[in-house]
Amino acid sequence: MPRERRATPPRRDLLTAGGGVLLVALAVAVGTYMEDEYGTLHVNWPPLYATWSPHIGPGTPAALAVAAATIAYGPALAARLPWRALVFGSWGASLAWIWSLALVDGWHQGVARRLTTKYEYLQVIDRFDDIPAALRDFTRHILIDAPDHWPPHTAGHPPGATLTFVVLDRIGLGGGAWAGVWCITLGASVAAAVLVSVRALADEASARRAAPFLVLAPAAVWMGTSADGYFAAVAAWTIALLALAATRTARFPAAAALGSGLLFGLLCYLSYGLTLFAVIGAAALLLARTARPLPLFLAGAAVVPLVFTLLGFNWWEAYRLLVERYYQGAGGIRPYGYWVWANLACTVLVVGLATVAGLGRTVTWASGAVRRRLRTGEDTADDRLALLVVAALLALAAADLSGMSKAETERIWLPFAAWLLAAAAFLPARTQRFWLAAQALLALLLNHLLHTGW
Repeated sequence: MPRERRATPPRRDLLTAGGGVLLVALAVAVGTYMEDEYGTLHVNWPPLYATWSPHIGPGTPAALAVAAATIAYGPALAARLPWRALVFGSWGASLAWIWSLALVDGWHQGVARRLTTKYEYLQVIDRFDDIPAALRDFTRHILIDAPDHWPPHTAGHPPGATLTFVVLDRIGLGGGAWAGVWCITLGASVAAAVLVSVRALADEASARRAAPFLVLAPAAVWMGTSADGYFAAVAAWTIALLALAATRTARFPAAAALGSGLLFGLLCYLSYGLTLFAVIGAAALLLARTARPLPLFLAGAAVVPLVFTLLGFNWWEAYRLLVERYYQGAGGIRPYGYWVWANLACTVLVVGLATVAGLGRTVTWASGAVRRRLRTGEDTADDRLALLVVAALLALAAADLSGMSKAETERIWLPFAAWLLAAAAFLPARTQRFWLAAQALLALLLNHLLHTGW
């Protein structure tokens, strides 16, 4: 373990995590008062979009078993498994964790019905019988006062999100159950994608230290089931392929660069806000000290926008109308002055206290990493890991300051949160099981005490 990491005492990690606890407590107290007094937050259990509902369910025994096994054996397996087995094993373990938490609410409520509410994409599948016509007409239904306006999630995203579920329906995988399976299966792959990226841009040792925390993340509560789990997967593999192309650790770097661009183009048509992943992509190229993948990346990134544009969808016009729609609804009522910091309390609950403690070490390390780069032009694996995580923090900060994510960020920011989890690699090895237990306990409490809206 590097000298600087040993020099940070574990009690400082506890103090940093304690700061996260205080932030959440303050957001709960202030938010509860504001909602009771003024009713402007539009959430029932601030800062989360959730209701108080203590319960257990079919997934409870499985969730306890997955948590116990990961805490007991996760660090040792992460250190010893062959690399390929670790990547696929992390995907599988993440699947088990997400599924078990989703099934705490039962099959119908926890999975099959989550994506069929009045807010969701599946409500408009029948309006895409003629896809080109629906795309040409898409912007006419964004505003609330428009005739036959789209439900909130359809209106709030480019049509790539809705079209995904249209295509699933067309190939015989229609309905909420298959949509849930799709989102959970892909969402679980985020753990594998972040591992691949960290290994390529930092080193394998860092990826192995991060692996158990990528699996046992409280974010799993919202990965199962929301479409943002699917978005998180597309975002994560965009960066993973770009990292492999930039470091030339892929068998076919050119294909990886092109594939990364294709996924980034798709990402921009799944969620407007995820264009901010350009910040993390740029960081990956800077850390790899190359722009070689950029031409193929840009060529790939142009494909999806070109197709949608030729089919008649205007991304910029749709985004302009979305901003207007956002302020027509709850976004125009929810106070920016509360959510600009309460969103960060939501993020603490999504990434967990282990990540908060790791972020404390990461930010400290990153300041030294920048100085070393500027002074000597050299860096270490830990420098590169810290700077990658800081890039994700910057992207998240931009999303926060934009004012277009007031509340519900426990779901909306899942793609960014996945990259913050890698900060736990900075925690001392001897404290890993303690912090894994803290992660599991938080996720179990959230899932069993609250009924989350997504």
